[in-house]
Amino acid sequence: MLSVTADTNIYISGYNFGGLPRRILDLAAAGDIRLDISAAILDETLGVLRDKFDWSKDALRDIEDDIRSYAQLVTPTESIDVVKADPPDNRILECAASARSDCIVTGDKRHLLPLRQYDGIPILNVAEFLQRLPARADSED
Repeated sequence: MLSVTADTNIYISGYNFGGLPRRILDLAAAGDIRLDISAAILDETLGVLRDKFDWSKDALRDIEDDIRSYAQLVTPTESIDVVKADPPDNRILECAASARSDCIVTGDKRHLLPLRQYDGIPILNVAEFLQRLPARADSED
């Protein structure tokens, strides 16, 4: 099974706006891909939903339960300091490296996408990721 570490912006966009980022979350919920997440990624996601989008405590609890139901919680084993301009982006790299994810999916055009890869793990935008999926995994039911 294809394993993916998604940046916080994928969760935030998916839950707020749907679209292609939501398809990634739906693929994980359906068991078509393995979505790897760390506590730091989950905490940042919930914090942004709370602080920038005014999500209620109940809604945040529901989202956390939802994410935990389909994502594999990973405890990173190394500390990475590659992205100097935005240190929280290093948490994405740490999760992917520890989980041995097949790829990282992000919408971050300033810090993560320009890297193109980290430790042999490709860094893709959502459209690139969905194009690379086997047809069976990305089919709409």
